[in-house]
Amino acid sequence: MIRSLFGFIFGGAREARALGETVTSVAEVFRPNATRRLELGHDAYRAAHASHLAEFRYGRAGWFDSFVNGLNRLPRPMLALGTLGLFVYAMAEPDGFAQRMQALALVPEPLWWLLGAVVAFYFGAREAHHLRCTRTGPPPVPPQPASPAPLEPPPAPASNPALAEWKEAR
Repeated sequence: MIRSLFGFIFGGAREARALGETVTSVAEVFRPNATRRLELGHDAYRAAHASHLAEFRYGRAGWFDSFVNGLNRLPRPMLALGTLGLFVYAMAEPDGFAQRMQALALVPEPLWWLLGAVVAFYFGAREAHHLRCTRTGPPPVPPQPASPAPLEPPPAPASNPALAEWKEAR
């Protein structure tokens, strides 16, 4: 009954479809199609990602990169060996050690907080970096596509009895 009423008011199925497309296009003037916006955003993301991959595809570490990597590996061993060195120094020259510890007691507390923040952020960032690299493994270098791959259509849904009945009724 509803179908025949709509058919009488709006015409047949073709006219109803044309009317629906017209309403959709008019509505998209005032409010953009959210699905299309997401698709375009995804395409832009894939293009930017492909561009980024292409930029670093053939990057080789030079002497400067190796030097900086070596410097990045120094703080932890230096802190560990420095701490052991303080114990040796305290036993070898107790008076000099006591003077230096008294001088450290004069350092203002905000400066200690700043030192703690710098050390915590340094080691926290390194730990986060290593966690990301070990969890996902080293980033693979995929072959560079000529252009972003087109979106694949979604897989066909499993059989839907209500949809099949609706298609038969049309």
